[in-house]
Amino acid sequence: MPFYWTLATILGLAALGFFLGRHRAVASVGGERRKLHSLRKYYGINVAMKTLTPALGLLVVWLIAQPVIVEWRVSDLVAGTDVADTRVQTLVMVDVRRVANGLDTAVAAGVLSEADAASLTADSGTIRDTLGDAGVALGSDVSAPVLAAAQRYRTLSARADLTRTVAVLAVALLGLGWSLRETDGDFRARNVVEQGVRGLLIGAACIAILTTLGIVLSLVFNTIEFFRIYPASEFFFSTTWSPSFGGGSQLGILPLLWGTMYISLIALAVAVPIGLLAAIYLSEYASKRVRSVAKPALEILAGIPTIVYGLFALLTVGPMLMKVFGDGGLGWMQAGTAVMTAGLVMGIMLIPFVSSLSDDIINAVPQAMRDGSYGLGATQSETIRHVIIPAALPGIVGAILLAASRAIGETMIVVLGAGAAARISGNPFEAMTTVTAKIVSQLTGDADFSSPEALVAFALGMTLFVLTLGLNVLALYIVRRFREQYE
Repeated sequence: MPFYWTLATILGLAALGFFLGRHRAVASVGGERRKLHSLRKYYGINVAMKTLTPALGLLVVWLIAQPVIVEWRVSDLVAGTDVADTRVQTLVMVDVRRVANGLDTAVAAGVLSEADAASLTADSGTIRDTLGDAGVALGSDVSAPVLAAAQRYRTLSARADLTRTVAVLAVALLGLGWSLRETDGDFRARNVVEQGVRGLLIGAACIAILTTLGIVLSLVFNTIEFFRIYPASEFFFSTTWSPSFGGGSQLGILPLLWGTMYISLIALAVAVPIGLLAAIYLSEYASKRVRSVAKPALEILAGIPTIVYGLFALLTVGPMLMKVFGDGGLGWMQAGTAVMTAGLVMGIMLIPFVSSLSDDIINAVPQAMRDGSYGLGATQSETIRHVIIPAALPGIVGAILLAASRAIGETMIVVLGAGAAARISGNPFEAMTTVTAKIVSQLTGDADFSSPEALVAFALGMTLFVLTLGLNVLALYIVRRFREQYE
């Protein structure tokens, strides 16, 4: 049974269990609902939860474990020859899955029967033509070990799918039967349901934490692998970025960090004043009619894709700056792609993040504080400067931090607006690049993950992670240092 049918079946069993649980609970007290310990809906939810949760958990675990186990069972067919290296074997397994999917497509299209797919040989010279008739394009010739592994992969996957369906449905039926058996008028269904919901909430929180941990560990392990083959001192202190996949690369991060921080500072210099002043106007000065129009119009900027901002930087802002600072003006700018171009456009992109969050924080300041300030004779501007802004400072710092994190992690605006030159320069009208742009360029194409030129992307990502963590710690210090306490 396909995955979606299995999922639909256990959802149907859970829905059936909901109605059966309610009916059984009422029937157990002779139809007198007042004798039930809990509301009858809790009995139905209890049955549905015990039917769905174990089966769904088994299904998720099975879907995660099945590909790993099947590939482990298949890997011996492609190991021990010219693909003994672990990383190369990983690439070969990609070909195995591709050929297996091609055979599935050919069988589904009627080009091959199951028997033909199992007996097909690589030396027959027909595999490319056969799969091509089914619309499957193969980028290279299929070797005999790869084809044999693909056929075994299909067989094991089919058996695992059948076993998965039987196991999941059996667990769902067992849960349904067990929960119906324990359902009676004295059963504390509400307590059990609330404990179950609490467990689901804890599980959701754990998933979020484990996801973060998995991201960090994936960066850490690959970063350690990079520093095994490339000196850390040259990575952190070299001022030259010159990757060469033929060998002899110089992978100094300092030019990339400089470009990242330079562009981000220009963006924040644009976004923070404009966004904060816009938030103050919308929350303190604008009428309800103006606010109802201006705030949604401002937040439209947040919904524009970053690739559109990148095109705007490349086609509009860059040529406009060239007219003023280029050869036709002051002569400071040699091309439209420069730090200033990317910084201005990125600052425009960040305005909604600063203004919207700051506006919400300022509106959250109690009205009693404003009234008290006015009662002491302060003007509106004095109230804003001495009462509202200090009270809203933690939220404003958080908004600025969010904008800074977004600026540091931006890619498309940098690629199209700032250029690709890795240099350290104080001239904002020169082309530079950032860490994120180089992560993309190093992992574009067929990357060999045993080379420092590809693994450096993970070291760059780890550096960005540590940098963002440092910004969070600094923001926390600023908030605690300058926050004013109110009763």
